[in-house]
Amino acid sequence: MTAAMRAVERPNYDVEAIRADFPVLHQQVNGHDLVFLDTAASAQKPRQVIQAMVDIMERDYANVHRGVYALSQRSTDIFEAARVKTARFLNAPDENAIVFARGATEGINLVAYSYGQRLGPGDEIVTTELEHHSNIVPWQLLAERQGATVKFIPMTDAGELDMDAARSLIGPRTKIVAAAHVANTMGTVLPIAELAALAHRYGGVMLADGCQAAPHMPVDVQALGVDFYAFSGHKLYGPTGIGALYGRPDILTDMPPFQGGGEMIETVTLTGSTYQAPPHRFEAGTPAIVEAAGLGAAIDYVQSIGLEAISAHEAAVTAHAEAQLRAMPEVVFTGQPGRKTSVLSFNVKGAHAHDVGTILDQMGVAVRAGQHCAQPVMERFGVHATARASFGMYNTQAEADALVAAVAKTIEIFK
Repeated sequence: MTAAMRAVERPNYDVEAIRADFPVLHQQVNGHDLVFLDTAASAQKPRQVIQAMVDIMERDYANVHRGVYALSQRSTDIFEAARVKTARFLNAPDENAIVFARGATEGINLVAYSYGQRLGPGDEIVTTELEHHSNIVPWQLLAERQGATVKFIPMTDAGELDMDAARSLIGPRTKIVAAAHVANTMGTVLPIAELAALAHRYGGVMLADGCQAAPHMPVDVQALGVDFYAFSGHKLYGPTGIGALYGRPDILTDMPPFQGGGEMIETVTLTGSTYQAPPHRFEAGTPAIVEAAGLGAAIDYVQSIGLEAISAHEAAVTAHAEAQLRAMPEVVFTGQPGRKTSVLSFNVKGAHAHDVGTILDQMGVAVRAGQHCAQPVMERFGVHATARASFGMYNTQAEADALVAAVAKTIEIFK
């Protein structure tokens, strides 16, 4: 029985049992026990994910969808099982609505390139000021190619989306609305279902970037009403190099290929080619076979614990740290959204965020320091960078206390 399974059976969340599944957490950095608080950038991996990837490489590995021999059949079964697990994880109506990509970034670019070909001059793409660069730049490139315009829904001083502005910006010219389900800088949870309804009112489509949502809360793409939903495996305690794009089946069917090559074709002649039905139409070349095995194992692991339980635990640990940090007058937070996930973005007066991150590292506390691939957010709040502590299923209140102690030491140094 795995630690994750034991955690489910116990009445209380067994964070120590979960931590036992993550080998990387059990080490010292600069003479201190490692406190890993950068899960929003990339989550650590449990043994179950590591072992699933080792197993397929040691026992089953071969190229998928191509061989009639046993190893190819077994690899194909594992690969396609990961697609089915992903579809169920998102409550997609069909596993063929799941396209595997290198990550959410590639999934968003796929939509911008393929679906985006139907846009033209005068059409509008609406996104938000809260976005990661991967949900801004692809739309800017699309607008340049097609002569469209990108508009941005502003945020409030609290770091929430200004929905009055959204209702005025989304209109008859809007063809695509793109927004993060959860913003990576402050953990703000955006009203995706409401944005989707606005997009559909005017005949547009809705894409949600789910990178920061999928590891922290249940996601139901049908209930949200989205047409596209992208997330990355490495933020979901799985491997890098793989992610998933959900696309509404009827829309995917009408979209042209994103890339050309093997696997995505139906027929090839010297005068032209025809293409497979989705999802394979969008998966040119040899896919991330080993990584798909890891993603499937990561989904199994997260679901065995339960996203509701994970969310409640992370909220408690985050609140414990935030209450103490907000009591320090030298700590200045970026935004204060009412509904958020387990992210704290802050600065220490008189110190650059990189200095804060460096001092915390000397005390074994790993946080992100910088602009978090969200320069418009930094500009909106008039800061060059922030320190960002992001909590995962494996973090403890003792680690929250270690963060607070390290910030207190930083304040002392800069005084």
